Amino acid sequence: MSLNIVLVEPEIPQNTGNIARTCAATGAKLHLVRPLGFEIDDSKLKRAGLDYWHLLDIEYHDSFDALKAAYPDADYFYSTTKGKKRHTDVAYTKDCFIVFGKETAGLPKPLLEKNLESCIRIPMLNDVNARSLNLSNSVAIVVFEALRQIDFPNMI
Repeated sequence: MSLNIVLVEPEIPQNTGNIARTCAATGAKLHLVRPLGFEIDDSKLKRAGLDYWHLLDIEYHDSFDALKAAYPDADYFYSTTKGKKRHTDVAYTKDCFIVFGKETAGLPKPLLEKNLESCIRIPMLNDVNARSLNLSNSVAIVVFEALRQIDFPNMI
């Protein structure tokens, strides 16, 4: 198994392309939950991922419930600016799922409320003008913390 990155209803193709490249370069599997805010053959998506697409392990899901049904026993972590635990305060496993929401709204409130103990956040400046980090940057930060904890499997 491998680390799993989940994007719930991503909207910006360049972000998803950058995240796809991060997943390909780290061996993480990318899960995209529909609806997507772009076509999967979007040139911006492909350009952001450059020539990494052949290395990418990607799976598509029609809903988050469909993803959960396919992987019911997995450990899930929900990345949100509203999380009480820092992304460094949890113990990741090699096959856990790290879930990120769409750029404009994050993860749905009911999903977060149902999973409060599994919500994580990246520490940021305590300033209302610093609302959040870019999605692809957030994914990279959390992915590398998870990989550090599991000793960077299959990486040099």
